[in-house]
Amino acid sequence: MGFAQNRTAPVVNTRSGPVRGVTEDGLAVFKGVPYAAPPVGPLRWRPAQPHPGWSGTLDATEYGFGSPQAVREGDPVLGGHGSPPFDEDCLTLNIWTPGTDDARRPVLVWIHGGAFISGSGAMPNYSGETFARNGDLVVVNLNYRLGPLGLLSFAADAPEASEGSDGCGNVWLTDQLAALRWVRDNIAAFGGDPGSVTVAGQSAGALSTAALAGHAGDRLFRRAVLQSVPLAMPLATPAESRARTAAYLEIVGVEDEDELRTLPWPRLVEATAGLLAATVEWGHWTAPFMPVLDSRTAPRLPALNLLDGPGADIDVLVGWTGEESAFTFALGETYVSATKGQVLRRARDSFGDGAAEAYAAYEAARPGARPVDVLVDLSTDELFRKPTLAFAEARAVRRRPVWTYEFAFPTPAHDGRLGAPHCLDLPFVFDNFDKWSHAPFLAGMDTRIRDGLARTMHQAWISFVGTGDPNHPAMPRWDRYDGPSRTTMRFDTVTKAVPHIAPH
Repeated sequence: MGFAQNRTAPVVNTRSGPVRGVTEDGLAVFKGVPYAAPPVGPLRWRPAQPHPGWSGTLDATEYGFGSPQAVREGDPVLGGHGSPPFDEDCLTLNIWTPGTDDARRPVLVWIHGGAFISGSGAMPNYSGETFARNGDLVVVNLNYRLGPLGLLSFAADAPEASEGSDGCGNVWLTDQLAALRWVRDNIAAFGGDPGSVTVAGQSAGALSTAALAGHAGDRLFRRAVLQSVPLAMPLATPAESRARTAAYLEIVGVEDEDELRTLPWPRLVEATAGLLAATVEWGHWTAPFMPVLDSRTAPRLPALNLLDGPGADIDVLVGWTGEESAFTFALGETYVSATKGQVLRRARDSFGDGAAEAYAAYEAARPGARPVDVLVDLSTDELFRKPTLAFAEARAVRRRPVWTYEFAFPTPAHDGRLGAPHCLDLPFVFDNFDKWSHAPFLAGMDTRIRDGLARTMHQAWISFVGTGDPNHPAMPRWDRYDGPSRTTMRFDTVTKAVPHIAPH
């Protein structure tokens, strides 16, 4: 970390010490601000610890290091997700604010996705400038430990263990909690209201948001946005997590945790590919590392936090894209050339003896469907659409506020084979297509329709962050999801409220 000399840049006093940012297009921006101690040396695989602070004025004009990860280049959907520099000293956050005053603006905290193995707050895709400028919001995004450095589990889940003890299998979650506590304690100095915080995320970031709701007793946030949250993806039990850690140790070629601690992080990241290969299942979305249910950080499934758990009173906006699983299955030759028999065998994992009937129903719902199309729709329903609707139904029964949406605007990229895949809603929600020029899945869109839809979605998210209600004058009425109407907003070429939407 460095210390700034430019006395004209914005300076804010945090509890750890003063930070000096930069003014960018009328916004005060602070980058690479530490929110916890560097998790290096003896703090590797330890829950996030308080930062010791600094004595001078911290230069917060450059992004901090991203969490160590493999670099993904040439991805036919996103083009890539996460880029160097990486380092274990990665627990920093970034802030965009219209003013370092006492305006007490609503706060949006964004948690990036990436299957818990990729992504960072430094990615231009997740820049908070559009929300800060267009919504008069204070926006925060953050880095957290990923992959083997964030999700390996070594110790038994002892009932007497505490969140701050060794052996936690969810150190990634302790990072995020530390960041939210930093926001609670410091955001007023950046013009934000610590009593009006919305946590939002997509994919793994959405699952993280639901997991964080288990700590709502700390009053860390009052609203949640869950984009493409894989609610049907089971969290590992402590025993399953330790078994996966044992498999990882074998791949790396070490005997135990002590030996693993001596290895440099590039060696740890390199072994992730081996674990992914060992855990892959045909026709299933799989991840090499999974969050673990434990008594310290995540004692229940994330969705339950927002039903009868500590986060039951949090306002929720939740939704999915029309063809989520096209992200994984629609372009790879392994799946494009799949036979009906292969997909039927995959369907038996979900439907048992009813697999043939289910296949026929999916086939009928999409005229001309190929086996890969059936797989995409089946997987989308199973992981995203069906559990999201069940979650909304459960919230409605409990009279808890929830708004649901489906992003159904298809991309013409790759001859239209993707439909509306996982992640396609992101540039619309952020309304920042200039930051996604590297992403192949945006190719060929009618910019007039694209930009109009982005303005509608972006303003709905701004409204929700500010008031707890996504409605605004430039879109159709969006009612809460409830038992009688079961209203879901469908964002498409024509955006409209759809009653009684159902899985395929």
